[in-house]
Amino acid sequence: MTIRRLEQQIQFIIEIDKLKQIVRQTYLTDASRRENSVEHSWHLALMAMVLSEHANDPDIDVSRVIRMVLVHDIVEIDAGDTFLYDDKHSESKIDREIAAADRLFSLLPTDQAEIFRQLWDEFEARETKEAKFAFALDHFQPMLHNVITKGKSWQKHGVKKSQVIEKSRPMQEGAESLWEYISDLLDYSVEEGYLYE
Repeated sequence: MTIRRLEQQIQFIIEIDKLKQIVRQTYLTDASRRENSVEHSWHLALMAMVLSEHANDPDIDVSRVIRMVLVHDIVEIDAGDTFLYDDKHSESKIDREIAAADRLFSLLPTDQAEIFRQLWDEFEARETKEAKFAFALDHFQPMLHNVITKGKSWQKHGVKKSQVIEKSRPMQEGAESLWEYISDLLDYSVEEGYLYE
């Protein structure tokens, strides 16, 4: 191992600490504050371990899903968090995130940069069974938090049930049972006034 390699790795580690500063629209389950992107990624990693039996494919590589969910939001350091229901800001999301991935992963030694970039690209492409399950978790978590917080983020942004369904329905490709579970909670949320019809 060379000193240069270690320096690159340390620089990347220092740089990704900035992800703790990226505040998302999702509230903690006690509704006291919004979560940051590191908390979100950590939560998804544990969810992957706990909920893997609900993946559509029983032979899913859980460790790959965990790595993917830990890496997928690193680009927000440069690109910022794009609120799922902000269609205007979403128009530039792909370009902003690709540029961020190019810069951030290039901080690592080449072999590690390629691994991280492959994980990020896999998540974004949503073609593998692991990426589909990771996507399902990424959408399930904020919806669950919204139900628990009585729609705090949904209410704040005037989100409608039809928007939630449109944006999150693809999670069925990775975890049909999680989609069915959250769909029932969406109906409940409308009944309780947490989510606009």
